[in-house]
Amino acid sequence: MFDAAFTPKRRAVLLSLAGVPVLLSACAKTTEDGGGSGGSDGGGGGTLTVGTTDKVTALDPAAAYDNGSSTVWTQCYGYLLSVALGSEDGRPEPDLAESAEFTSDSVFTVTLKEGLTFANGNELTSEDVKHTFDRTRAIDDPSGPSSLLGNLDTVEIVDDLTVEFHLKEPNDQTFPYVLTSPVGPIVDADVFPADAVLPDNEIVAAEAFSGPYTISSWKINELVTYEAFDNYQGLFGTPSTPSVVMSYYADQNNMKLDIQEGNIDCVWRSLSATDIADLEADDAVTVHNGPGGEIRYIVFNFNTNPYGAKTENPDPAKAQAVRQAVADLLDREAISETVYNGTYTPLYSYIPEGLPGSGTQFKDMYGDGSGGPDPERARTRLEDAGVEIPVQLSLQYNPDHYGASSGDEYAAVKNQLEADDLFAVDLQSTEWVQYSKDRVNDVYPAYQLGWFPDYSDADNYLSPFFATENFLGNHYSNPEVDELITQQRGTQDPAEREALFVEIQDLVAEEISTLPLLQGAQIAVSTAEVQGVTLDSSFKFRVSPLSK
Repeated sequence: MFDAAFTPKRRAVLLSLAGVPVLLSACAKTTEDGGGSGGSDGGGGGTLTVGTTDKVTALDPAAAYDNGSSTVWTQCYGYLLSVALGSEDGRPEPDLAESAEFTSDSVFTVTLKEGLTFANGNELTSEDVKHTFDRTRAIDDPSGPSSLLGNLDTVEIVDDLTVEFHLKEPNDQTFPYVLTSPVGPIVDADVFPADAVLPDNEIVAAEAFSGPYTISSWKINELVTYEAFDNYQGLFGTPSTPSVVMSYYADQNNMKLDIQEGNIDCVWRSLSATDIADLEADDAVTVHNGPGGEIRYIVFNFNTNPYGAKTENPDPAKAQAVRQAVADLLDREAISETVYNGTYTPLYSYIPEGLPGSGTQFKDMYGDGSGGPDPERARTRLEDAGVEIPVQLSLQYNPDHYGASSGDEYAAVKNQLEADDLFAVDLQSTEWVQYSKDRVNDVYPAYQLGWFPDYSDADNYLSPFFATENFLGNHYSNPEVDELITQQRGTQDPAEREALFVEIQDLVAEEISTLPLLQGAQIAVSTAEVQGVTLDSSFKFRVSPLSK
């Protein structure tokens, strides 16, 4: 536990937060732990190439809420607060900010560093800060991160360098963390419109960047070239390598081959468990392992899942029985071992193991009570609710965003659900760009998602998912859960806050808005001569410390 909470009486520039230890999870054996050097005092020569299979949805931070897009923003946009490289506790520290503090129970005041600019030469002032957060809420893109600003009331300019965030609920223990999250990139008010998403090519042409790097060339989901921004004055210093290329792969096998042959210097997401095991035995590369936090889960759309509110035969009791029967039939341990060789481990609560409030609701409440499946319990549950058997369930997964093993993962889920003739599963897949649009438009009754945390606080596994205005857009709403989420954000006592985490999960585990499956670690691979790979409790991958 941390020793202090955010209160008006504790106004440290080095921010701290109550109740959040470092998140650790079981993961594959690696040849080197995460960590590495921080930002250097001066950049060296040469160019580095990083490979990834992640997909980018949008360069505009108001228009996306996925790891692939956020990874790009991390390199090229400045944030008011960030987590220092190599941090073990995930505490926010000033980045573009000179200072940040609660000046009253409901006002968080940020003072910017002097002389900040965007790469295009425009000054970066409090006007840009206000514009950034106001436009994200105004646009309220269904695929965007505006749900993270649920407790923000207004943003007020004090002077050119000072801005006040006025909060709806006092003593928000999560708000400084929110400023480090995907909703935090500061954009240029002279470039980004107040009420519309800006196309990628216009952002690049305008050089509207204030992070460690600018983008000199952009071909979405093919190739991005980053060039060091000379006037970046933030937490991470001058990049170790002035030019970094990020290459996007459609096939992880090609990416694995390229890192082995030295055609690229580093890989960040996503290789299969088999690939990782092979690479661990290869002396030409280094496998880096960092603290976990990533989770995989199934989302149920409360309008379109079987017996949902917009189906031909809506029945809330039957719909809930179907979701609970799915929980009765899953064997997470089998998926962990057969699909992921233990690099992902079973997840039995919404908050992953290692954070306050992590529990075993889906072990205790479903299946055989020990983590295994129980077909008879599922059958009884369905029959008691009057559900027609077999249940016809449409289940969607994504084959490119979460790695090629997703196909094996969801084939295993389908087999487990159909093994005792209780379900007939229509399993389909869609590529990520279309998938990210379809899922918020009620196209999928049940579907795969993964979550890479925005910040290392247990709230980040609850508020974005279960508040009425959640990023899932799955039509789940429970006023009692809303009230508890608000209550925990303002609770300064760590033990009291943890008890609220448990209470929230107990309620949602009964209703099953989402169904947790697995949790995993951060893994990157580099050639042996690359230094500075840093996987830490920020859960962000930065290219600025990389060198060779």
